[in-house]
Order: sequence, then C-alpha cells, then structure tokens
Amino acid sequence: MDPQRYEIQRILITKEGRWQPRAISPEPGGNPEIDVVFPVLHGTFGEDGTVQGLLELAGLPYVGAGVLASSVSMDKEVMKRLLIERGLPIVDYMIVTRGENQLDRIAKRFPFPMFVKPANLGSSVGISKAGTCEELEAAVALAGQFDRKIIVERGIIGREFECSVLGNDQPVAAVPCEILPSREFYDYEDKYILNQAQTVLPADLNPEQTREVQRLAVACYQSVSCEGMARVDFLMETATQQIFINEINTIPGFTAISMYPKMWEASGLPYPKLIDRLIELALERHRERQATRFSR
Repeated sequence: MDPQRYEIQRILITKEGRWQPRAISPEPGGNPEIDVVFPVLHGTFGEDGTVQGLLELAGLPYVGAGVLASSVSMDKEVMKRLLIERGLPIVDYMIVTRGENQLDRIAKRFPFPMFVKPANLGSSVGISKAGTCEELEAAVALAGQFDRKIIVERGIIGREFECSVLGNDQPVAAVPCEILPSREFYDYEDKYILNQAQTVLPADLNPEQTREVQRLAVACYQSVSCEGMARVDFLMETATQQIFINEINTIPGFTAISMYPKMWEASGLPYPKLIDRLIELALERHRERQATRFSR
C-alpha cells in the first residue's frame, strides 16, 4: 500500500483467536477510525465467511468475497456442485465421511493414482496423492483429521495453471500462469516452505487455450457469486488436453512469491494500482449494500 495515500493499521489474529491490538466492534458505527478492511487471512475462520460476517455486522467495507462466496468456495464439494449446475468442467469426484470404512468403494470408483482432500481447508493442507491401497488408507485418515467430509478425486496427469480474476459485477481475468511443482504436486511445502516451484508467466498456451482458461476463470468466479478478487486453479490433462477447474481461492496469496499480483502485473496492472482497485471495489460494494433495505 502507498503510505502517502493510506494510513495503515495492522490487526493480528493469533491461532488462539486473540485479536491484537484489539477486536473490531461488531456494531455499525463502532469503528469510526476504519474506512476499509483488507483481510489477508487463509483457511478456516479467515477465508470461509466468518470474518466476513463479522465485518458485515460491523457495517465495514472490506476487500474480497462476501459471506456466501467465501463459505461456498471454502467447501470444495459445494463449490463443485455449483460448477456442475453451470455446466463447467470439473474432475470426477466422490465424497466419503470420516470414520466410515469406504476404501473398497473408492478403489472400485477410480483407478490409481487419486487425490484425497479435506473438503474445507486451504493452502493444500491435508491433501495427498494416493497410488496404492495403503496410501489411500493413509490419505483418507490424514484428510479426516482436518474435516469430517473428505473428497476423493480421479488423478489427473497433466499441467497446473492459475488465473487471477478481479471485479464485482463485471469481473475480468488476467493473463494465466503455469505452475511447475518441485514435488509430485503443488502441496503446502512446495507453496510455502521449499520455495522451489517454478512458474511460467504468461503460461505456455496457445491463444485459444488462454482465452478458454480466462473464460472458465470468470465463469467459476460468477458461479459462486464472488466479488473483489479470486484466483482460480486449473488442471490440463495431458492425454486429452481437457481443461478442468480445480478450485477457487477467494483470498489468494499476497506474498513476494504469490502469483495473484504477478499475473495482474503481467496484464498491465502493477501491484500498487491493484491494491487501489481492490479498495475501490470494496467501497463500491459497500455503497451498493447501503442502498439495500433490510427491514420494512
């Protein structure tokens, strides 16, 4: 953020749920010193609509998706159902429940390898690639530590892409990038610890493929009623060249290595201007909300 334009106040929320230096008052007009909130929070209690709900109660403008889009995008199964309703391409999947012995049913449904994920979490936490029955059992047990609902997907052998989306009622997509993981897939360690994954920006796609990724990114964004910003992740199967939507992240990373701002910079929108635009979108949505009646 441009310090000449913004007076920045940082609020830290610890893993124990303590707000430092203080909590936001969940009361309209109770935070006169705050003009807009920029949540930079990942996963449960930050990206799933809970903080967004608090900010709605407080009557504060905030950057990014609202309560509905945040919650349904966090739940990968609900997100997939919405994408199916719109006719968008997703990977074949099934749902299993923690504690139920369904390994035989899974093994009959998909060939190895397959991916196992907790339905609600972020940053690839709890995700495993299973190539044998023993690995599948371990993967289901790991995912079950993080959520009662577990997603099992057909393994896609191919390439990984990301595409940034920006906007409220008329969202637009940036130039997509390709992720080249240093491990078997782009997991938590590869994203945040090893720093060895490589990126290709712009992605090595022909013009038709680039337009299709951008089209699908915007369609996914709109299908979950997203606003402000999101990053949509894709898989392209090598054998068929088919593009699948993998997931949508309503609060993409903003670190030095994060691709959301880099994709916009490659599209002609530098980082400081991107921040300006996100704040403008937050204020624009807040004005729209103020024009809405909530009682007779």
